[in-house]
Amino acid sequence: MTERKKLKIYIPGIKFPSISVTGSACALNCAHCGKHYLEGMRKPERGELLDYCLDLSRKGYAGCLLSGGMDGRLKVPLDFYADEIREIKRRTNLKLNAHVGFIDENDLKWLRWVDVVSLDFVGDDNVIKRVYKIDKTVKDYLRILDLLTENGIRVAPHITIGLDFGKIHWEYKAIDLLLSYPIDVLVLDVLIPTKGTEMENVPKPSVEESLKVVKYARECFKGELSIGCMRPLGRWRLDFDRGAVLVGVDRLTNPPRKIIEWAKSIRDVEIIYECCVM
Repeated sequence: MTERKKLKIYIPGIKFPSISVTGSACALNCAHCGKHYLEGMRKPERGELLDYCLDLSRKGYAGCLLSGGMDGRLKVPLDFYADEIREIKRRTNLKLNAHVGFIDENDLKWLRWVDVVSLDFVGDDNVIKRVYKIDKTVKDYLRILDLLTENGIRVAPHITIGLDFGKIHWEYKAIDLLLSYPIDVLVLDVLIPTKGTEMENVPKPSVEESLKVVKYARECFKGELSIGCMRPLGRWRLDFDRGAVLVGVDRLTNPPRKIIEWAKSIRDVEIIYECCVM
């Protein structure tokens, strides 16, 4: 086991809700998601985001994830909420994690109000086309990273292991591409073959192959390595989470209770009720 003193366990659902500013709408129909993951998010009406977050603050919430579907610009349209986001930060102590899409220089005006940007990162042009069905390349993702890091905006890239219809291959290159950026947290998710999507019948990435990616990231990446929310449940999660702790990840999101109790026997454990990138 890699020697790492503290394991931070993140449980965001209690005090750190996910908010969709587009309701259940998304201009894309990605092969792995098919708008499914918007359904579980909270959906304040247009013009209600500020009041909604003021209420969260009054009730003692720690913060929230600002997310939603993509619009025709391939952005989560958070720029339309710039004034409300500014007021949320001015009038509360809520921490804000923003899921953004393909932002540009015009977004810098409001991005300075959020605490961190979560960016889904793909390191293969063909995977982008097969899964997201958009006319973008790895260079477009790297331009987003350049824009954020050069302007001092904290960014946490997310890599989804097995995103290419369950096959694992491009993830290693993606990790390599990120190593030259000033990133303090790298998030690894794992594909969940989700009912109602094109990947519904895709086999889950194996625990063994998925952990090889985690191990590679741990050996290369000098910042904190996090296992994010998205990964299969059941026995798969038990076996994977145990392996990830042994490999030496720093952060683990929503592990089974058995894993929490076991981890306490070998690591110093801190439980945090926020998103794993905070």
